Parts: sequence; C-alpha cells; structure tokens
Amino acid sequence: MPSFQTKLKITGLKPGNPPESVMAAAVEAMETRHHVESNQLDIVGGVPQISLRFLVEPRDYPGENSEARASAAMMRDAVERVALTGNLYVLRRMRGKWSPV
Repeated sequence: MPSFQTKLKITGLKPGNPPESVMAAAVEAMETRHHVESNQLDIVGGVPQISLRFLVEPRDYPGENSEARASAAMMRDAVERVALTGNLYVLRRMRGKWSPV
C-alpha cells in the first residue's frame, strides 16, 4: 500500500480548545478515510507542526496522489475547527525517500 505523510503548521489555538484537541481532530478526520500509521508533533523553526503518516488503497499512481491530497485537505478542515493553521504539505514515500505530491 502506498504510504503518505501530511505535515500541517499550527499557528494558534482557537479559544476554548486544549492543545491536545489539534492532534485528536487530525487523527479522527484522517481515520475516516485511511489507516493512520503514526502521528507526531514537532517544533519547526519555533512553530508547532503535526505530522500524520497514512496508507492509501493501491490504484493508479495519479489517483493515489490525488486521494492523499484530498484527504490532507479534509484533515486540515477538521483541524481548523480547533486551531489556526499554516502551510500544509503532502509527501509520498518512494524508494525510502519522502517526495512532495
């Protein structure tokens, strides 16, 4: 199964939401469509960034990439209910390397 990773910058929390609600919203949204292999929070340049690694059902290469991008956008929409977001990245694992899609 093709492996993808999405990274999303978090620039702030919306009032009344605890920090852990960000990852919870991201994982919950992604799990409605894909198996989430892992998730983590990093601080990149002083800015929090969440990362989710997930699997997409195999089919044609462009279709897999398109589905991964759509799922990442859906995850971002869910996170934006509890937090302010920045840049969103979608990467595909190929031959041991992560490449943007």
